[in-house]
Amino acid sequence: MTILEQAADEPQVTYKRVLLKISGEALMGDQGYGLHPPTVARIAQEVKSVHDLGVEICMVIGGGNIFRGLAGSAQGMERTTADYMGMLATVMNALAMQSALEALDIHTRVISAIPMDQVCEPYIRRRAVRHLEKGRVVIFAAGTGNPYFTTDTAATLRANEMTCQAIFKGTKVDGVYDKDPKKHADAKRYNVVSYDEVLQKHLGVMDASAIALARDNNLPIIVFSLDEPGGFRGILAGRGTYTLVKG
Repeated sequence: MTILEQAADEPQVTYKRVLLKISGEALMGDQGYGLHPPTVARIAQEVKSVHDLGVEICMVIGGGNIFRGLAGSAQGMERTTADYMGMLATVMNALAMQSALEALDIHTRVISAIPMDQVCEPYIRRRAVRHLEKGRVVIFAAGTGNPYFTTDTAATLRANEMTCQAIFKGTKVDGVYDKDPKKHADAKRYNVVSYDEVLQKHLGVMDASAIALARDNNLPIIVFSLDEPGGFRGILAGRGTYTLVKG
């Protein structure tokens, strides 16, 4: 097969560089806590399927499956300490995903906003961009490195810094609904929704600071189901069910 024939067989992708944001809970599978290795491996396979299209991918993974700063704060822990503990949980998840991706022969770098040189690289923007240009998956860990900011905000910040063309928010449902579809049979899914609507109607796509940062930089957010096999790749190839959040 010639190079031209091979190129013709590959689907045309909508974006060339994207950031995938998933929650820590997505790595739990059916467990109530921690990491479920088969689930981590399945998500890694989804990432590989998109990477194989030539798309440059960076990731941000939450830490709620191990520790959530807000929950710790609500139980009387000092908020800053609780948030730093949550950041460390995201590093653990990032290392687990790195291991799963490298088992699939995808070169991966974990880059932490909190320096911990023995286990991952410190955040240096130009180095991170270079990793992406070389076809490596980059996983940003430890949030922004600051308390009081969520991994949603970290994802939007890093996506802007890396000049990503879109944020893909992987969830349990196939888009943004006007109310919880698991509780309300008449819930309606939005095909397209504006940043301002998300904020005004409290649709819960991401926290308000993340949505505002995306709006100010005109960065689209695509909300899709991470549980649907091939969903991530399908959307990049112009198919699938999702909600587009834009201006």
